Amino acid sequence: AARTPGAAVLAEALRLRRVVATFAPDVVHLHSSKAGLAGRLLRRPCGTPTLFQPHGWSWLAATGRQAACSRRWERLAARWSDALVCVGAGEQAQGADAGVRGAYRLVRNGVDLARFTPADGADRLTARIRLGLAAGVPLAVCVGRVTRQKAQDVLVAAWPSVTERCPTAVLAIIGDGDDLARLRRERVPGIRFVPAVEDTRDWLAASNVVALPSRWEGLPLTALEALAMGRPIVGTDIPGIAEIVAPGTGALVPVEDSAALAAEIAARLEHPDAAEREGRAGAAASAAYDLSGTLELLAAVTREVAGGSPDEGRVDARAVAGGFVHAGLAGVG
Repeated sequence: AARTPGAAVLAEALRLRRVVATFAPDVVHLHSSKAGLAGRLLRRPCGTPTLFQPHGWSWLAATGRQAACSRRWERLAARWSDALVCVGAGEQAQGADAGVRGAYRLVRNGVDLARFTPADGADRLTARIRLGLAAGVPLAVCVGRVTRQKAQDVLVAAWPSVTERCPTAVLAIIGDGDDLARLRRERVPGIRFVPAVEDTRDWLAASNVVALPSRWEGLPLTALEALAMGRPIVGTDIPGIAEIVAPGTGALVPVEDSAALAAEIAARLEHPDAAEREGRAGAAASAAYDLSGTLELLAAVTREVAGGSPDEGRVDARAVAGGFVHAGLAGVG
């Protein structure tokens, strides 16, 4: 299926309905607004209990009439969702404020804290050697799809102000996406574009600060990974990011405010010891986002929607929740 809605959405909905009829799952788990549209367009697929997990509400990506239509659709489709699973408290509040009524379940995103561990100075040096980066270069990192949502355009606009204060600073923008070619063409000095990587740990370990200039989010995994690895975060003051970046772990700036973004990034590059203290505070706070807890909650919600007790027939949470998650993604392509 395509990522965005289009003329093929009805065919995608019918295809999903056939998949559900063939495999007869106990639960259908729909991820993101496109899957939520295709999966609920024909009401609950074959009468199967359905979870919908928006990962950022559909109207946030739209403006004007399209945004209004998206809100109306979500209000209607909520009645065909046995549970509305939100990855953060901010996302849940956005839904309620928009009039989306339903059985909300808060299951915050999490990270594997056995893989994403605090990185010290030696880890930074080792990561930089692997990445071919000089040991002493001030480095800011931004990881994510290069799109309007993630707002790397604002970060690129901010970067000349950063290098006025830190002339040797480097910004690594890691990811692929629709805006990549346009941003590359701007040829801003000090910016390095890196193709998307499966494992971000070396880049996070190598960084002095992680930038998240997003226009909207659910609860971004990049922020949680940076937190767990002890990296200070400079992000936008929006639901999802504001939930993660507590005082003393980084800074929040207004959306699309390139001057404020530049000032906070530069401050951390200029004062690495203070940035390290923020990183250590973030690493301590990351215990609240352990993936094992996320999967336990998701498994409990899945069992509940399937008609059993949340604690009934408990098995390994990773196997149960992971299986339903991947089935949901596969069901919509």
